[in-house]
Amino acid sequence: MDPRALALSTAVAVAEDPARVGDFVDVHSMDDGVSDYRFVCLMPGYEGWQWSVTLFHDADRGVWTVDESSLVPTDKAILSPEWTPWKDRLRPSDLSVTDVMGTLADDPRLEPGVRQDGPDVDRDRIEAASVGSTPEVSGHSVEVSDGGSIPGSSATVSADEGDGIVSVPVGTASAADQESDDGMDDHASLTTEDDAEDDLAEAIDRFSLARNRVLSPQGRSQTADRWYHGPHGPKSMSTRIASGNPCSTCGFLVHIQGDLGLQFGVCANMWSPDDGRVVSLDHGCGEHSQIEPPESPHLWVQSKPAYDDIRIDVIDQRPREESAQVEMLEQMEDGDAQEPSTEESASQESLPQESASDDGRE
Repeated sequence: MDPRALALSTAVAVAEDPARVGDFVDVHSMDDGVSDYRFVCLMPGYEGWQWSVTLFHDADRGVWTVDESSLVPTDKAILSPEWTPWKDRLRPSDLSVTDVMGTLADDPRLEPGVRQDGPDVDRDRIEAASVGSTPEVSGHSVEVSDGGSIPGSSATVSADEGDGIVSVPVGTASAADQESDDGMDDHASLTTEDDAEDDLAEAIDRFSLARNRVLSPQGRSQTADRWYHGPHGPKSMSTRIASGNPCSTCGFLVHIQGDLGLQFGVCANMWSPDDGRVVSLDHGCGEHSQIEPPESPHLWVQSKPAYDDIRIDVIDQRPREESAQVEMLEQMEDGDAQEPSTEESASQESLPQESASDDGRE
């Protein structure tokens, strides 16, 4: 028995049409008498694929048997993307209001909260959750309301000092403070332990760090990156038509606490499409508080009335439309006015008789 002919007949039987099986390509010998025969696949939509028929050769008996047959892709085949688990390919827009995803116990976006009465209080975490650090936003620079910038993971705020502008990194000492360090002790050494505890308690209470779980640095960075590149960031269409009026200078911007407040705020303009949403400080919507409303168009100008006493308007008079009872009463009144009175009729009747009697006597 010819193994190649057996493999070809098997491929035609699987394809259910001889026109779907092309020329012989190659045979791959494997261990233990197993060989793989390949044929070109001519099925529509399967360009670059091959028919694979695996045969087993029993050398003692001299018999070839079919193990399996299938379609296998080559380097030129068009393949679908690699399978991704549903929890990784799911997007927030795929969920409805009744769907609940839940949060894993080891979610990297969260970390345990801070307890002031605990044995080990991580002060670095408290400082990182406050305004002293800025989440990274893919290397972009964000202009803040007071003229500073936020270049990715570091923030600076500009302030007037004398005749010039000095840029002071947030959470660090200014140049003047660094120069004064030579003549004075460190500020932390002058702070009493009670004051430090009070500051710690104030930071925990202000930023609600006593919750069971709070945002981790990774969670804050992911949130900032998602908000900044979303529809309420600087690259939106509304920002392009905002005429250089960013949200950082708008009176309707509500600032938020924490390090995210260095880059974002909440819009409170009821006429803005971003009302109630988190917007970046360099975002714009066109409803800035400094924009004056447009002037109302003068479609109608009221003027004094004009009287035309030269032209005469001829108006056609039409018969009035009244009820039949009114017409009947008017006709009856007209008939009574035309009939003579009783005395006049009697005198008129007596005149001819008297004249007749006079004619008879004569």
